[in-house]
Amino acid sequence: MKNGKRRLATTLSMAGVGALALTGCVGDMDPQAGEDVDCAAYEQYGTFEGEEVSIYATILDVEADRLNESWADFEACTGIDIAYEGSSEFETQINVRAQGGNAPDLAFFPQPGLLASMVEQGHLLPAPEEVEANVDEYWSEDWKGYGTVDGEFYAAPLMANIKGYVWYQPSFFTDNGYEVPATLDEMDDLTAQIASDGFMPWCVGFGSGEATGWPGTDWVEDYVLRLHGPEVYDQWINHEIPFDDPQIVEALGRVGDLIKNDEYVNGGWGDVSTITGTDFGDAGMPVLDGECAMHHQASFYAGFWPEETEIAEDGDVYAFITPGVDEGANAVTGGGELVGAFNESEAITAVQTFLSSSEWANLRVSLGGVISANNGVDPANAESSGQLLVDAIGTLQDPETTFRFDGSDLMPGAVGAGTFWKAMVDWISGEDSEKVLGEVESSWN
Repeated sequence: MKNGKRRLATTLSMAGVGALALTGCVGDMDPQAGEDVDCAAYEQYGTFEGEEVSIYATILDVEADRLNESWADFEACTGIDIAYEGSSEFETQINVRAQGGNAPDLAFFPQPGLLASMVEQGHLLPAPEEVEANVDEYWSEDWKGYGTVDGEFYAAPLMANIKGYVWYQPSFFTDNGYEVPATLDEMDDLTAQIASDGFMPWCVGFGSGEATGWPGTDWVEDYVLRLHGPEVYDQWINHEIPFDDPQIVEALGRVGDLIKNDEYVNGGWGDVSTITGTDFGDAGMPVLDGECAMHHQASFYAGFWPEETEIAEDGDVYAFITPGVDEGANAVTGGGELVGAFNESEAITAVQTFLSSSEWANLRVSLGGVISANNGVDPANAESSGQLLVDAIGTLQDPETTFRFDGSDLMPGAVGAGTFWKAMVDWISGEDSEKVLGEVESSWN
């Protein structure tokens, strides 16, 4: 899972959307709602005293605590006990549990491809009418499409993230006269300039436990979209062109120009050979000490910095979106979760409906660390997390933005979360671009 892909269990604060963690599970917390809760907003969902709805997902630690906080009043007012369980082995275990007849009531899928697989195996139920109505009102057709399989709607979007941010230390840029690049060529030039000045331009980590390799796929997807546009990107992820099409080889080669060069990586960790063993969550920390200038990671990385870190244009760290070929390009990749149901009841429908509402989305965003593509969200609710996430929500809501879901999450699971991840490990370990992409192509069917 990427999105956010993975949530890291570290001493750092956690963030958004998507992501595997390296340890354990997070269970249900006692609701924080008190006697002064105004339950009028929850009357529409009904009352279900003593009923339990189980949810299984990838979300752990601080972000799991915030999830439980986000629905505490809903629990208190409806009487539904939401039993949440987070796992770093979600992709594997959701299959095991579904096939063993031990599936949760609801699951948050960070991969549309995995969701589709569950549907094809007959495990998931179509979404209730109330949920679909919310999605039609608050989400774009593209986002609804990620939860649709063979023309039938199964899963509402939950949270979101934007991939392809480049995190940097503003004072390091200012002190050395560096400017945020406006094009990919300018980013190449900046990388070369930083290296010639005696600094290390990039710090990179592909490590993520069983999911090692996924940060590399994010790089490739960003470059395919920016170099060749959404049409080629769509053809690639749908296997309408070969996985190793020359355009994809070109994109991976451009990434390699930056991160397979010992003069450009791996700031604070060693040389290129350390990338696979460096955990993605730890990888960007040397930015704070000036040991590297830039780190490529999604918006959810905002929650990985130490708590006292100020994320602002004049703060400790900030980020710019990986630019396009031309200045002002508006194409971004991203991800999120989709809420699918294995079981049905009125209480399960009530929970699904609440989670697909603008009310829940605004509440969760206001608790910090995440963004949403729900167009009923007020971006100002993300202000506690800093201007970066406020702007990220604006980007998702902007009709001029060309948004594409994380490609590997849309591919068949055996490819997107299998051979593609492995290919990135082989590639960063020395294999050439054409060979590793050809191996993924061979695995597709």
